[in-house]
Amino acid sequence: MAEEAPLLNDEADHPHDVVVERDGRRVIAMDSARYVDARNTDTDVVVPSSYLGVLPARLMAPHRPRAVIGHDGCIGKDGAGIAGLWYLEALGIPAAAADGMSAELGNGLDLYETGVISRVNILAERCGVSEGMTVRDAADVLLANEPGDTSAGTKIRRESMATSPEGREIVVTDSIVFALPEDSRNVLVTAGHTGRSGAKFLLEVSPHGFICSDGGMSKNNAGITGLDVTAEHGLAGACCDAWSAPVGDAFKAYEEGTISACNAPARARGVEVGMTVRDAAHGLLGEADRWEVSTRADRPLTVP
Repeated sequence: MAEEAPLLNDEADHPHDVVVERDGRRVIAMDSARYVDARNTDTDVVVPSSYLGVLPARLMAPHRPRAVIGHDGCIGKDGAGIAGLWYLEALGIPAAAADGMSAELGNGLDLYETGVISRVNILAERCGVSEGMTVRDAADVLLANEPGDTSAGTKIRRESMATSPEGREIVVTDSIVFALPEDSRNVLVTAGHTGRSGAKFLLEVSPHGFICSDGGMSKNNAGITGLDVTAEHGLAGACCDAWSAPVGDAFKAYEEGTISACNAPARARGVEVGMTVRDAAHGLLGEADRWEVSTRADRPLTVP
C-alpha cells in the first residue's frame, strides 16, 4: 500500500537535470524513474536511468510525460529490462531504451550523454527514433516530433525492400493480415506463425512467396504446418527461426532472421534451411518453374 511505503509518498527531493529547454518543451535527465512526478507534463521528454521494465513504467505512466528514454538493464531474463516499452506504448507514450553497456544504471546524466538506443516502441519509432541512435539525438527527435495516432489498436508497418525486373516487390509487414490485394504478385516477409490459421490467411492473399515466423515450432511442429498446406496450392514459403528474430517483428526478421524450415516450392527457388531471411526473400522473388503439386509428397518441407 502506498501509505505504507514512505519512499513512494516522499516527493520533496526528486533531482531533475534539465538538459534541453526549447519552445516550452524540456528534456530532463534523472537517476530514477521514481523521480518522474507531477512536474513532468506532456511537454517533457524524461530520461531516467532506471531499467525500463513494467514496474518503472507503472511509476511514470500516471504523470503522462511526452516521452521516456530509459536503460535496458541489459535486457535480462524474460526481457524484463525492456518490458515497459510496450506497457507505455499501450498508454500512448513513446518510449525507448539505451543499451545497458553504453550507459550507467542510476546515472541520468550519463544515460543522456553516452547512451545508445537499443530498443524502441512503435510510437517512438514513428517519431523517428531508431536503434543505434544516441540518447541525446533520440531525445531531440522526441522533443520535436509527434507519434501520430496514439490510441489503442493496430499500428501497421509496411515497407518495400526490393523490386525485381518483373516488378515484384519484397514487402515487409508484421502480419499477413496486413497484406494488400496487390501482394498477390509480391514476396511477403511477415512475423506471425505459419500454423493452420496462418495458412488460411496466406491462401487468401496468395502471394508470390512468403516468409513467416515458425512460432518456436510449438507442439507437433504446429507453428510450421502451414508450409505443407500452402505447398499443396503451389505457394512458395519458408519460416524464420523465432530464436533468431522476435515473433511479431517482421523488420527484425528481415534484418536478423534465419530460415528454420521451407516447403518444396521455396526449395525450387533456392531457399535452404540456415540461410538468412533477407537472402531467402530475394530467392523467392525469382521466377522458378511453378511447383507441380503431383510431386509434393516426396519432400513436403525441410526442417533441420
